[in-house]
Amino acid sequence: MKRVFITGASSGIGAALALRYAQHGATLGLLARRGDNLQALIATLPFPDKHRAYAVDVRDHAAIRAAAMDFIEYTGGADIVIANAGISHGTLTEHAEDLPVFEAIIATNLNATVATFAPFIAAMKMQRTPARLVGIGSVAGIRGLPGAAAYSASKAAVISYCESLRLEMRPHGIDVVTISPGYIDTPMTRHNAYPMPFLMAPDRFAAAAMRTIERGSSYAVIPWQMGVVAKVLRLLPNAVYDFAFINAPHKARKVAKADPQ
Repeated sequence: MKRVFITGASSGIGAALALRYAQHGATLGLLARRGDNLQALIATLPFPDKHRAYAVDVRDHAAIRAAAMDFIEYTGGADIVIANAGISHGTLTEHAEDLPVFEAIIATNLNATVATFAPFIAAMKMQRTPARLVGIGSVAGIRGLPGAAAYSASKAAVISYCESLRLEMRPHGIDVVTISPGYIDTPMTRHNAYPMPFLMAPDRFAAAAMRTIERGSSYAVIPWQMGVVAKVLRLLPNAVYDFAFINAPHKARKVAKADPQ
């Protein structure tokens, strides 16, 4: 029976992953800022009494650590830790008022990933069952998108961070899996006022992600069609990429405080 800890679990991808793992008998530790949403989600899961909910802002690293320690004490360890919490808003460097939003995106998407993994590593090194750390990147991290500098930078950093961590953890038998979603139909993407090719339902994404995690794959783009697009984008010369994307639509800016899931 798997022991799975998921951040950003109150909606979207995180909630879909929680449901998928619960249906397969896992014991879950679900963390998100919105505790009422977590409790409502847990009430819909099989055997709700065996799961733990943690109402925590992922930018509070001490609170993440406390939640991780509680889950380890409750279950005896963790087999899978999924650092899924993330936010996305448009940002423009020329506007000074966007800097706090930029910082919130980096803190939520990158720094919280590190803070989520860190408390589990010592226990994972000692356990005999397979252990996996799962970072959620994005196709937006493959190449920078105009108007989305903070989000693209944060997800590019997650991808590179997980690659470094994978090399560090391999001698200890801990797999590090990076999953880069394309467009998934979640509250985060429903605000996008532009076409989203290969838009995927969260439950289908969760099923594909679970298969990727079970295989221990080092890196995957979901859906696979966006993986093809990502490979093409990597190969484009800068001049060609710039010509193709210079007029790409921008995500809406948010000057107010950016809150994680």
